[in-house]
Amino acid sequence: MGDDPGGKHRILMVSDFFYPNFGGVENHIYYLSQCLLNLGHKVVVATHAYGNRSGVRYMTGGLKVYYVPWRPFVMQNTFPTIYGLLPIIRTILIRERITVVHGHQAFSTFCHEALMHARTMGYKVVFTDHSLYGFADIGSIHMNKVLQFTLADVTQAICVSHTSKENTVLRSGLPPEKVFVIPNAVDTSMFKPAAACPRTLEEIVIVVISRLVYRKGVDLLVEVIPEVCRLHPNVRFIVGGDGAKRVRLEEMREKHSLQDRVEMLGAVPHAQVRSVLISGHIFLNSSLTEAFCIAILEAASCGLLTVSTRVGGVPEVLPDDMVVLAEPDPSDMVYAIQKAIYMLPKIDPQDMHNRMRELYDWNDVAKRTEIVYDRALKCSNQNLLERLSRYLACGAWAGKLFCLVMIVGYLFWQLLELWQMILRRFRISLFHTTMMTTYWKMHNDINGVFWCTTKLCFAH
Repeated sequence: MGDDPGGKHRILMVSDFFYPNFGGVENHIYYLSQCLLNLGHKVVVATHAYGNRSGVRYMTGGLKVYYVPWRPFVMQNTFPTIYGLLPIIRTILIRERITVVHGHQAFSTFCHEALMHARTMGYKVVFTDHSLYGFADIGSIHMNKVLQFTLADVTQAICVSHTSKENTVLRSGLPPEKVFVIPNAVDTSMFKPAAACPRTLEEIVIVVISRLVYRKGVDLLVEVIPEVCRLHPNVRFIVGGDGAKRVRLEEMREKHSLQDRVEMLGAVPHAQVRSVLISGHIFLNSSLTEAFCIAILEAASCGLLTVSTRVGGVPEVLPDDMVVLAEPDPSDMVYAIQKAIYMLPKIDPQDMHNRMRELYDWNDVAKRTEIVYDRALKCSNQNLLERLSRYLACGAWAGKLFCLVMIVGYLFWQLLELWQMILRRFRISLFHTTMMTTYWKMHNDINGVFWCTTKLCFAH
């Protein structure tokens, strides 16, 4: 676990979410890893297998990816095994001489287990939370308790917005001074406006690219789109994405006879997102909860004016003259879209792109993350008893359960260490035995040749 000379780190990124799957977390891990590699650090990614993509693969820039042969259980998450991942994570940590383990996303079981085992082995761990969660429903209560368990012993944490930081601190009980705010970024070289030519406003195109699920506010779109089409005959919608709520949009289109004004693209590969964005004038985001919306950055980088719900960390993302915010209410969103339509003549896509290039840069994100790693490595090491006291404070019953989980994990790790030591000694012993056998065999062969040669000489 020793540091590399020159203050360079050896980082293991862990999450259930990585390429070839596409999404905000996947992009974040990939671009952050590439920029950290450019800064001279070693970066390795560990995730679960995707289809036949299993084993070790290499990506651009020499990024090494371990696709662990664990299959996704639900929503791209692996089945929680608690201790099943320990032998694999231990091997990766030792083989790659990792100094910092960086986990991503609160509902990634792969991330939680990897961070737990890394702390058991004494590694420094950093956690990045990419989402917001509530406090009332059963799923959130369960997830918050799991997060409290993971972050009870985390070295440092990162959130993508100030709103996300407040949410994470409240859910996990983590001290605020351990949490850093580092926003996402966008690769502006991939998201450029259309070729410089005056865009006609005779027909206004509003683009929606999102997963079509409840959390993304599809039910709001079902009410907003028909009303906007009624008020503005020159407005057309392009909807990209797929999900459980897609059928509601298709029913709305049939009900209001909007087949010629609402185009449904289905799932859009990330490589084709720009081509869809530059065909529009306004980008519409209707999310009901969002820690930080990368889709807004991509749209703004392509020169689109954004209309978005005022939820989570969205108000922190863009300057006021680049976004029109609305409450997650159909009438307020219709009003915000009308306001955006009147603002369109003043929008310069190229100027907007240039501003985004200055505001959001992955290299800046990597440098700020590097500071977090430096701070994590400066934290003092703690023994098992000191760490258990943190878990014990997680609740009357939960605290005791967490302590039991960690004690069993620690014993399992010690058992693995003992087993590896026995195997090493057995290999050394076997090696010595093989060498001695080979030596005596060669010795006897040489002696045999010598005596044969001597007899021949005397015979002559």
